[in-house]
Amino acid sequence: MYLPVTPTTPLVTLLEGATPLLRAPRLARHLPGIDLYLKYEGQNPTGSFKDRGMTMAMSKALEEGSRAVVCASTGNTAAAAAAYASRAGVPCFVVVPAGGVAVGKLVQAMAHGARVVPVEGSFDEALRIVRDAAPRLRLTLVNSVNPFRIEGQKTGAFEVCDALGRAPDVLAIPVGNAGNITAYWRGFVQYRTAGRISTLPKMWGFQAAGAAPLVLGHPVERPETVASAIRIGRPASWDSAIAAARESGGGFEAVTDEELLAARRLLAVEEGVFVEPSSAAPIAGLLKRTREGRLPEGPSIVCVLTGHGLKDPESVLRTERRPEGVPATPEALERAVDEVLAVR
Repeated sequence: MYLPVTPTTPLVTLLEGATPLLRAPRLARHLPGIDLYLKYEGQNPTGSFKDRGMTMAMSKALEEGSRAVVCASTGNTAAAAAAYASRAGVPCFVVVPAGGVAVGKLVQAMAHGARVVPVEGSFDEALRIVRDAAPRLRLTLVNSVNPFRIEGQKTGAFEVCDALGRAPDVLAIPVGNAGNITAYWRGFVQYRTAGRISTLPKMWGFQAAGAAPLVLGHPVERPETVASAIRIGRPASWDSAIAAARESGGGFEAVTDEELLAARRLLAVEEGVFVEPSSAAPIAGLLKRTREGRLPEGPSIVCVLTGHGLKDPESVLRTERRPEGVPATPEALERAVDEVLAVR
């Protein structure tokens, strides 16, 4: 009823989805007056929300007799495409910006046997290359311009509603290539049409300040941000993302790299949830709204945390010092304990 599959569609799955919707009471102390939830997509098999769309895209590729798949990626799509292609038994080619992919994501694609092709250019250039080459080379493109990717990713909205028993007042989500905000909005609308929910949430999309084309209203030729997953200057799902924000009464905002890293740390130390920098964009955005007195009291807000922190462990070293060695004595441990507990 909800997905474009038939009894003959082959199932390519790693049992993705069913990720937790966590209440965040400690974090909510920094955001007074709201009922805060975290949709933790880092619990998917390859560590990001991309698995939801990739199970659909790969299943349909297999159904159509694809000889191989290809994608451009800032990292998470590459990891998911490689894993699901391996599961399906088809070759996978991933085109990435050279030097622009977090190591945790790159090694995933390599480990799953994908052919990684680094190009001396941005993600937007990589996407242009694969969109042009896929039909000529008879490859199935599995980026979010593939409509089956969006169909799979909309299941996140279904899960949020099923867990809450309703739609939230606000869905806050990171925005890079803009496929995910498109997918969630489609899921909410479809659930309301089916009578499963009676209201629709506002869609708040958050971009990095150095890669915020939807906020600025024009493409960004050289996007720059520590959040590599959303370092995109020309979102492929631009029009549908704008429509989602407009139709829901939501909008887009930008947060700085400093705000992203601070929010990432706050999530980890307050709620025990470790995410990559891009995933912290909704939290950074809510904190910014609170500081500026623009966060209304009373709403239920679900923040979609799109990727696990192990995707980009090097980002932690931007805010944390590596621990230094100490003598192997009980006294050294005692000093460390005293240093921490003395400030509590």
